[in-house]
Amino acid sequence: MPATYDDANLVMQIVRWGTELGLPDALPAVLSDEFDPDTASGDDPSVQKVLGFGEVVGTFVKQGVLDRDLVMDMWWIEGFWSRVAPVARTQREHFGEPRLWENFEKLATG
Repeated sequence: MPATYDDANLVMQIVRWGTELGLPDALPAVLSDEFDPDTASGDDPSVQKVLGFGEVVGTFVKQGVLDRDLVMDMWWIEGFWSRVAPVARTQREHFGEPRLWENFEKLATG
C-alpha cells in the first residue's frame, strides 16, 4: 500500500523529534570514518541517539502505523544499523534481553 498523508505527517513529526533528540549531530559522528563500530561504546551519546531513533521508527513500521517504503526512502536505515549493530548486540548479551533494539534491526534487515 502506498504511503499516505498520515504517514507523511508522522514522518515530519519524527523528523522534528529527531532534531530535538540531536540526530543531526549524532548521525555524522556515527557515519564518520573515525567511528569504529567494533569498538564503539554503548555509553556514546551518538550511538544511543541512533539506536533510540531507529527503534522508534522500527516499532512504528512493525505496528503498521508507518509505511515501510516511505521510511526506507527517507533514511538510510540499513547503513545506520550497520554502524551501531555491534553495540546493540553487546547490549543484548549484557542485559540478557534478545528483544533489545529488535525493531530497528528488523527494519534494517528486512
